[in-house]
Amino acid sequence: MGAWRVPGYSELRVLGEGAQGRVVLARHDATGRPAAIKYLSASLAGDAGFRDRFRGEAELLGRLRNPFVAQLFGLVETPEGAAIVMEAVDGASLKSVLAERGPLAPEAALAVLKGSLLGLSAAHGLGIVHRDYKPANVIVRGDGLSKLIDFGIAVDAGASGRSGTPVYMAPEQWRDEPASPATDVYAAACVFFECVTGRRPYTAEDQAGLMGRHLTAPIPVDDVPAPLRPLIERGLAKDPWERPMGAAAFVSELESVAAGAYGPDWEGRGVRTLAGAAAALSMLFPLTALGLGGGGASAGAAGAAGSAGAAGAAGAAGSGGAAGTGGAGAAGAAGKGVIGTLGAKGAAAVAGGAAAVAVGGGAAVYVAVADQAPKAKPVVARLAALSEPRQDLGGGKTFQAQGQVVQVTGGDPALNRKINQALREPLERRWAKIRNSLGEIGRGPYTDLATPKILMRNDRLLSVWYTVELRGERGTGWDQSQAATVDLRTGASYRPLDLFRVPTEQGLKPLDGRIKARQPGGAYCGRGGSGGAGLPQGTDNPSAFVGSGEVTMALTPAGLRVAFYLSVLGYESACGQLDTLLPYAEVGDMVKPALLKAVPYPSPKRS
Repeated sequence: MGAWRVPGYSELRVLGEGAQGRVVLARHDATGRPAAIKYLSASLAGDAGFRDRFRGEAELLGRLRNPFVAQLFGLVETPEGAAIVMEAVDGASLKSVLAERGPLAPEAALAVLKGSLLGLSAAHGLGIVHRDYKPANVIVRGDGLSKLIDFGIAVDAGASGRSGTPVYMAPEQWRDEPASPATDVYAAACVFFECVTGRRPYTAEDQAGLMGRHLTAPIPVDDVPAPLRPLIERGLAKDPWERPMGAAAFVSELESVAAGAYGPDWEGRGVRTLAGAAAALSMLFPLTALGLGGGGASAGAAGAAGSAGAAGAAGAAGSGGAAGTGGAGAAGAAGKGVIGTLGAKGAAAVAGGAAAVAVGGGAAVYVAVADQAPKAKPVVARLAALSEPRQDLGGGKTFQAQGQVVQVTGGDPALNRKINQALREPLERRWAKIRNSLGEIGRGPYTDLATPKILMRNDRLLSVWYTVELRGERGTGWDQSQAATVDLRTGASYRPLDLFRVPTEQGLKPLDGRIKARQPGGAYCGRGGSGGAGLPQGTDNPSAFVGSGEVTMALTPAGLRVAFYLSVLGYESACGQLDTLLPYAEVGDMVKPALLKAVPYPSPKRS
């Protein structure tokens, strides 16, 4: 009694409640439009730290304009309390659907995964990691589409912490390491596993046991339909660098697998199955249960219309941003097909400018949506000295990394940190591999010297090549070049598989012939024939190793630079490292169009 309420709204029912607050379904008194209101707990409203986090969640939601994410209408603050007013999504949680129905047909599991991944992709495009992707945070609407909710513990990529739901937490979360879009991919793969098998990939009697299984247990794929096993294996990789780099990349792999295994109409069947499963739970829909909504595509439009009322109730100059087709370009690119089309049609975009308007009683509403994204601050790439502390490897052996590394300055500090981490990451992976290997062999001190070269720098991409040399008593094959291609807008890093339209061994097979064609005699190591000397077994196709970390690739203004040690293919180590440039005229049909456009290619000829 006497608890603070957002003025102009009548509370209809409680949707959820926890230690940090509660979420209620409410109706705007002036228009009758529904909205979901998330209240910060009264006991925490006076805590400056919790207030800041609450504002951060609202600011984050305001940046996300995507039909697969529940949309922000406004943040309301007074001395008595704080609340986030957002879209009321009419549907049932995926958790409820699975509890009622059990495992889903593969097409339905793929469809619900794709929809929520498109929401994640919009977040990843802004450098945001959700960190709590789980069935309870995916809402399935009556039309079979899904929406992602609850960004309460989301962070900028690069932040560390063990926050999350343990059964879906990635190994790096358990280790308190930096979160990345690949962290969300792991959680999504856990949920996908649950959708197709009816159980979670890892369980244990206590948290310590659960942590151990996520960190070291083999990936369980025996109960997964055979065509879907590669998705599970990639998504649940222990090393985040072995997973798809983010939700958009995961969607691309999903679409390729789904179409190949279940036919071109897999999405339509999957969406219809989801709609039927959700319809069986229609009385759980918050709006339908109160006679306020139809539980279908209209939910998105109704929620969007409610944004005008939410902001208007507080006297804001502009309406809140509803679920539009904006957001990350990656989400739009990956959202082709039935789900992408339905998602765009099922949401009504409401244009609105950013506003912060004071109203009666000291309240203020912040509609954290702008008509256009702010222009990014210019960044400057430079060389910085690299000298890591010498490490003891045991047995009298030591290791130290020296040389130079590329860093950026001058832009947004948080984004700079992400970019610099991505630029350094290939070297850190190399150092970890070297330390592990030298711990078992070799003698004396070792120094790894890195010499960088900036291959390309434009408004979108920064591409760096590291020539490396391991100094000390060693054999051949230790000096594998490293590279980083980084998106300057988001800090996302493109590993070799992330550069291609079809990132599979079969899809990359044409690359083999194009590399060989540029070698002396049209063969590796100068030897003709299908295998060549020193290749008693295995393959001489580098495409088979692109995702293994044994092949280095980077974008340049003129083409794709590729390097790998021929010993990877089975040739003698004396053949050394192959380092070649493939012009875009030869490989442009294989590279993702968005990246090819950002290069840009073709470049204009000098007049």
